[in-house]
Amino acid sequence: MLEGKAVVGETDMLQTMQQVALDVAAKALDFFDVAEATEIARFMKKEFDRAYGSGWQCIVGTDFGSFVTHCSGCFIYFCIGSLAILLFRGSAATEPDPHPLSDLETLKA
Repeated sequence: MLEGKAVVGETDMLQTMQQVALDVAAKALDFFDVAEATEIARFMKKEFDRAYGSGWQCIVGTDFGSFVTHCSGCFIYFCIGSLAILLFRGSAATEPDPHPLSDLETLKA
C-alpha cells in the first residue's frame, strides 16, 4: 500500500461514487506494488465495470497527460502520494461524422 491520503484533483462524480473509487484504489494498492501501474488500472477498471456497467477506463502512473470525453458524473482524477489515477466512463460520439476529412480538405484548399 502506498502511504498517503488521496487528494482529489478533479471530479464530477457523486460523493458516494468518489468514495468507492478511493476505496477500490486502496484495495488495488493492497494487492499490487505501486510500480505495477497497469495491474492497478486493470483491477480498478474491472471493479467499476462490474459495479457500474461496462465502458470504464483507467489510467495510472506518475507522469501522464490526458484529454478524454466522458459520461457526465463518471470522471475522477486523484493522487495518492506520487501515484496519479484517472478513472472515467468513456462517452462515444452521438453521431459519426460522415466527412471526417472535410476540415483537412478545407485547410489544403
